[in-house]
Amino acid sequence: MYKLSIVIPVHNEGSYITITLERIAHHVSIDFECIIVMDSTSDTTIPFLESFISKDGRFSYIINSISPGPAGAIKLGIANARGNMIAVVSGDGSDDVSQIETLASLVERGVSVAVASRYMKGGQLVGAPVMKGLISRFAGLSLYYFAFLGTRDATNNFKIYSREFIDSVEIESNFGFEIGLELTTKAKLQKRKIAEIATIWIERTEGESKFPLRKSLKYYLRWYVKAILRIKGFSDK
Repeated sequence: MYKLSIVIPVHNEGSYITITLERIAHHVSIDFECIIVMDSTSDTTIPFLESFISKDGRFSYIINSISPGPAGAIKLGIANARGNMIAVVSGDGSDDVSQIETLASLVERGVSVAVASRYMKGGQLVGAPVMKGLISRFAGLSLYYFAFLGTRDATNNFKIYSREFIDSVEIESNFGFEIGLELTTKAKLQKRKIAEIATIWIERTEGESKFPLRKSLKYYLRWYVKAILRIKGFSDK
């Protein structure tokens, strides 16, 4: 059993993945494993992963042949994780992985969901498309002030979860990165502790974003509505 499992969903990141992995290897000193998940054996990330893995056995990859897409990749990574805590990290370098140990320390102190927040004091969203940033900020702040969700950035996937919490819920998301909002909502519904630290998220400088804003909105909206209504005592059933 590892202290921490880091799950990274990727799609054709090519050589860019090594930047993220090198940062993790440099900044994370606690006992960890890192599981990279992709949908196909033809993914351009694989040759660079194999080269990196040959030098550092803490890193491995698996092929997601069950449910393609980010949500499926994250769920498969979680299912294969052997850590007492589970972190979800982007493969494109946008997340500040130097904060992983700070987030992990919150979980060790009894928090079920430790969130890297772009919208609390000291946080920042750098280089993101304007509409994406506005929607994300509105969702995060409105859920914090009106649904008392415990974080100003529930939609950010850069989080660490306690194993005990993850084992207590069924993950329903099947499309994309709305999975982070789902898990934060379920933690609140279970009256679990949620905490956040400020982070600076920087839009990738190489390659193209894999985030389909228009397609993702309806999936985020589903969990946004559930967070607002169910936390205030209503039911969607």
